Amino acid sequence: MNDRSADGPQDAGGAQEHFRALERLYAEAPINRLFNSRLEIADAGMARIFFTVDERYYHAAGAVHGTAYFKMLDDAAFYAANSLVSDRFILTTAFNLLFTKPLKSGPVIAEGRWVSGKRRVFVADSRLVDDEGEEIARGTGTFMRSHIPLASLPGYKKDD
Repeated sequence: MNDRSADGPQDAGGAQEHFRALERLYAEAPINRLFNSRLEIADAGMARIFFTVDERYYHAAGAVHGTAYFKMLDDAAFYAANSLVSDRFILTTAFNLLFTKPLKSGPVIAEGRWVSGKRRVFVADSRLVDDEGEEIARGTGTFMRSHIPLASLPGYKKDD
């Protein structure tokens, strides 16, 4: 998983700086005001999102609505892929979900992992794991480089 894209961070210091900037970008995104969550990128091609769900995210039958599943699975896979690209924001072009277990209140981790692609299109998968270590859902997405420079986005600021 330590492969880098042609434009990705090449040294450990540059990679860590990029990872922290992506974490800040995630924290600053307006959508994340609706979710109690935190992104962590420790290595290229890997991302984890720690979050807590409660009744605010329930559908009428008393379990978490699919939007929360999708958001966290997509974000984990997205940031795993974008950790390999330090110059451009990537975009989700397709995402498939597999729901394996209803999710109730409590802490959940979304784990994202880059699978393939190093230039323009990336594939990454992700899974949701509950506080008992059981998989709740799984997803796979494809992501494409955009023309949007990361440095132009609010929140993405590399350490000085």
